[in-house]
Amino acid sequence: MNIYYKNNRINSCLIFVILIVIVVSGNSCRKFIEIDSPATSITGENVFTNDETAAAIMTGIYTNISFKSFSGAGGGPTLSFYLGLSADEFVLSNDASGNIDYQQYYSNTLNSQSNPSFWPSLYNTIFITNSVIEGLNNTTSINEKLKTQLQGEAKFVRAFCYFYLVNLYGDVPIATSIDYKLNSVLPRSSRLEVYNRVIEDLKDAQTLLNEFYTESDGITSHSTTDRLRPTKGAATAMLARTYLYMHDYKNAEDQATQIINDLQYDFSGIGLNSVFLTNSREAIWQLQSVQIGWNTKDARLFVLPNTGPNADHPVYLSGKFLNNFEVNDQRKINWIDSVSVDNVTYYYPFKYKNATLDAPITEYEMVLRLGEQYLIRAEARGQQNNINGSQSDINIIRSRAGLPNTSADNKVSLLTVILHERQVELFTEWGHRWLDLNRTNSTDTIMNEITPTKGGIWNSNWSLYPIPLSEIQANPSLANKQNKGYN
Repeated sequence: MNIYYKNNRINSCLIFVILIVIVVSGNSCRKFIEIDSPATSITGENVFTNDETAAAIMTGIYTNISFKSFSGAGGGPTLSFYLGLSADEFVLSNDASGNIDYQQYYSNTLNSQSNPSFWPSLYNTIFITNSVIEGLNNTTSINEKLKTQLQGEAKFVRAFCYFYLVNLYGDVPIATSIDYKLNSVLPRSSRLEVYNRVIEDLKDAQTLLNEFYTESDGITSHSTTDRLRPTKGAATAMLARTYLYMHDYKNAEDQATQIINDLQYDFSGIGLNSVFLTNSREAIWQLQSVQIGWNTKDARLFVLPNTGPNADHPVYLSGKFLNNFEVNDQRKINWIDSVSVDNVTYYYPFKYKNATLDAPITEYEMVLRLGEQYLIRAEARGQQNNINGSQSDINIIRSRAGLPNTSADNKVSLLTVILHERQVELFTEWGHRWLDLNRTNSTDTIMNEITPTKGGIWNSNWSLYPIPLSEIQANPSLANKQNKGYN
């Protein structure tokens, strides 16, 4: 979808989100949706006149994110899948090597016409959040508590999208309105400007969002509520991550500390096999699958059948990645499984274990969790030469994995250990490995070695993805502004 919308497309977009809520809701996702079908069609003019339809718009956004995972392909592979292909986490099976889309991400040979591109689906979500923010600002018909919560949710999601845009594409246009004439000619803004936009939205979201989790109506809250709608904690967690990426280590530490000290989030009594369950105490924000019949898209995609990899299960974990685990690391034991076929053993991610069609819902897809916050704070403290504090945070992660305390005792060695811990803790989750390589300037070192084994030759420009040709053709301000290394 191009970066601009005509007026009628805004209303259509709102209708589309509500229709997603109605169409994909079923027994497998009823708890997530739990909104009755509107009696009449929804339009941009009347969608913000009552609480139910207003809440349903944001629910529809989460449904759309879960269904498409920003890939633009309903029910298809996830962002975790494609960014894992780009990095050094996966091997693409021979059965899937003929899939051009997979192969281009895997061999790092993307071009401006490669599919999927995350650019249009991320901007699509941004434009819907823009319409939500504008609609809420212009209505007096909605419960004020709900209105505040939904404004916070919309700003949080918009920030989340811009975070991925700036890290996948670098300088990108900043659209904060539904003015199609303005949006159609927006130039690329600098990374710093985009990050500042993310920070501003997340700070607003911190102020607006509920402290505790709410049900699908956006208001009701109780202790057993699933963690499917963003809270102040989600905004704080994303702020901690964003500050870390901006090298603002003091603020990164402060925000991560808020989460770590929040009694809603806890490691106590949570074994590794319980981390990714529904309503996990480690979860800061989760998504429920709306792909009917499956708990999570990642389990359906990553958990290999007894016959091994195939076109429907196209990847397995690389030997180089597996070799990064220390002896007795319980994450390797609990979060990785294997199948043997014709004397060949294939290892696969097993964080999500429920890969049985039509099984009861026991797992949600994890988006933000406490483990990352300890690693953020460890890195922020290490960068500030707080050696003891950094060691303490690393050791909490290592202890849960059944490992001894780190022996690293200076800034350089600690930062090396932290990058390693991030690799083996956050693997196959929302592209962390790919983003970590890029932000730590490690991409060339790793990819010069890895890309030839995947059938390509690494170009240092390719740490950023190409802007889709359709977007360049539609927006004159993007002409001759393609990322380096792409035609």
